[in-house]
Amino acid sequence: MLGVGLLAVILLFTMTFTVSETEKVIVLEFKKIVGTDYNPGLHLKLPYRQVKKFDDRILTLESKPERFLTSEKKNVIVDWFVKWRINDVTKFYTAVAADKVQANIRLDQITKDAMRNEFSKRTIRELVSSDRGRIQDALTTMVSPAVAGLGIEVVDIRVMRIDLPDEVSSSVYRRMEAERARVAREFRSRGAEAAEKIRAEADRERDVLVAEAQKTAEINRGEGDAAASDIYAKAYGRNKEFFQFNRSLMAYRQAFKDDRSLFVMSPDSEFFQYFKKTR
Repeated sequence: MLGVGLLAVILLFTMTFTVSETEKVIVLEFKKIVGTDYNPGLHLKLPYRQVKKFDDRILTLESKPERFLTSEKKNVIVDWFVKWRINDVTKFYTAVAADKVQANIRLDQITKDAMRNEFSKRTIRELVSSDRGRIQDALTTMVSPAVAGLGIEVVDIRVMRIDLPDEVSSSVYRRMEAERARVAREFRSRGAEAAEKIRAEADRERDVLVAEAQKTAEINRGEGDAAASDIYAKAYGRNKEFFQFNRSLMAYRQAFKDDRSLFVMSPDSEFFQYFKKTR
């Protein structure tokens, strides 16, 4: 009875298998694939069939920094990684024998070829200063169809860093510095030219405003003098003797406002005419 129970347990163990949510599974019958699409859970199989499980999560290929030539035939050192996952277990099994190490090797070679092709189209300046996202999108576009036959899907390719070798860095930095200095001189020249135009325009507007103000002042002054002369003439015509006397008093006040004032003139001068009159 115990033997029968043990045999039943062994048969149950060999005829069932489980699939988790993070796995993909294929079932082999004498190394021939007879089943691939299995949902997470418990499944039955024939005892002589073999089950192979694959990681269904996103995997990472981390490559060592690699040198690539630019269109200027100069080296750049690129640090990068690839995120990928298995999307076709049948192709993955037949292409790389379900070996993740072999898949990484093939993916590494294909990605390096794509990088070599992409970087050879660009200068160092474009690689350093351009939008890195466009380079990554171009790499993904080239690599994805090339690895489709391996049964894998490229989720993302990231270029973490692009460095220059020591022998290239100094010359590139000097060239970039000279270019920035040229751009700075150009901006300063444009600024000086704009400043001169603004200054000249401001001077012209100032001269126009001053001329207009002087013109208005002269007109107002002329109108005021004319009005004063008219008023004075009318008033003078009413009482000439009074206005002559008033003007003389104003002249005396102005002449003798200083205690040290000294005049040398004849007593019969017209200036003293009102000093002689008693009434």
